[in-house]
Amino acid sequence: MLDDTDRRLLRHLQADPTQSVADLARASGVAASKAYKRLERMETLGVLKGQRAVIDWHALGYAVEVSLRISLDKTEPQAFDRFIAAAREVPEVAEIQTFLGRVDVRLTVLARNMPHYQELYRSRILTLPHITEIEALMHVATIKDVEALPL
Repeated sequence: MLDDTDRRLLRHLQADPTQSVADLARASGVAASKAYKRLERMETLGVLKGQRAVIDWHALGYAVEVSLRISLDKTEPQAFDRFIAAAREVPEVAEIQTFLGRVDVRLTVLARNMPHYQELYRSRILTLPHITEIEALMHVATIKDVEALPL
């Protein structure tokens, strides 16, 4: 599926996603037209899902990050769908992940401070449907945060 040229392009793109196709091509040792076609092909294949801005939430005043591990009522056939639909409506929920096992869902919740988090927890999180168990893990520090793959 991917050859060495594709991997070189992806490595350089991961290192600096803001560079132009011409700069990316030069760094990868290929012509700009070839780089453009390869990137377009990888996008069509779903290898490249697009580019995005990474926002530092702390810089915007969100000082509290909490990971909530939630177990849902598995006797209710629509529990997952209803819970996820409701969780999507909470603006401070930055991430929703589902799992197989004791924990069904993990939410990442961002808040300005602890009083804001407490209000969110009481008024928005605890009112989400079909929760049977919830565990809150307060984020202390990010030790490693890498999205790049070793290509």
